[in-house]
Amino acid sequence: MTTQELEYAHKIESILLPTASKCKKSFYSENNHARFVHYTSSESALKIINTKRLWMRNTMCMSDYREVNHGFELLNSFFREKFNQDKFSEALDSCSPGIAEKVFKEFSQWRPNIRLETYIASVSEHDEKEDEHGRLSMWRAFGGNSTRVAIVFRVPKNMDLPDDLVIGFNPVSYLEKDDLHSEINTIIERIEENQMFLRSIDPDELSDHIFTMLLVNVMCLKHQGFQEEREWRIFYSPKLWPSTLVEQEIVVIGSVPQIVHKLPLNKNVVGIEDIDFCNIFDRLIIGPSEYPLVQFNAFVHALKKIGIDDAENRVVVSGIPIRA
Repeated sequence: MTTQELEYAHKIESILLPTASKCKKSFYSENNHARFVHYTSSESALKIINTKRLWMRNTMCMSDYREVNHGFELLNSFFREKFNQDKFSEALDSCSPGIAEKVFKEFSQWRPNIRLETYIASVSEHDEKEDEHGRLSMWRAFGGNSTRVAIVFRVPKNMDLPDDLVIGFNPVSYLEKDDLHSEINTIIERIEENQMFLRSIDPDELSDHIFTMLLVNVMCLKHQGFQEEREWRIFYSPKLWPSTLVEQEIVVIGSVPQIVHKLPLNKNVVGIEDIDFCNIFDRLIIGPSEYPLVQFNAFVHALKKIGIDDAENRVVVSGIPIRA
């Protein structure tokens, strides 16, 4: 992206996704890279390393499949009130007449596909104090009864990715009903404050931005009780915005046949150099296990094979004393 394109994207985000924009600025405030961690089973981690692909699974296969419903319910609770819907529509229509009705109609039509045809990979913000042991709550939450690991990535602030890699990457907001209503009212205020800028945008493009805002508020909204996870979501909607760079495969996970989509982390894919696995890999933490040294040797070997020459210095065994 050019500097101008980045400024445009940041301005749009600050207007339509103010909480997400603030979270991104805060997390990346100290440098141009931030560290994220993906907690998963040892088996899945090995597949990610060997293939340089990150799996995105259907939202219906999430650990709590009701999460997406939670987003829809809170969003609907705002727009069910005629006063709120009228206020939102008036703000949008002042920028482009008729755009509110168009967006609401499209979002309603796509709602079944949003629920059934969206694929997600979850990562969490990672702190330096977690480098040696990871986060206890995450070891308990992910990986089931299998052996677990955490892959830590160092992700660039402004990734220069090809336009046809159509994925979203946003922090999760841990909001309740009143919080989300306040968020949307803030969006309305910012739309009104930035009318001249928004009027300069092509109506179809502006419509896409508003649609994306609604989608993010559904896909990246969780109950406040999960706040300590500090989750960000990589999401992909192939029926909405298909990508030739994201691979699809039918696999069996836990005896359930399902479609997964794979995000390439391989510099051999044109335009993906910024997120090649070897470029963004920071460390791997082996979770509670009866066989930590066996896993250590296996992961060091796998990492060296793909080009991480100092892998033995970047694989650690968590000392948290919980049952595997």
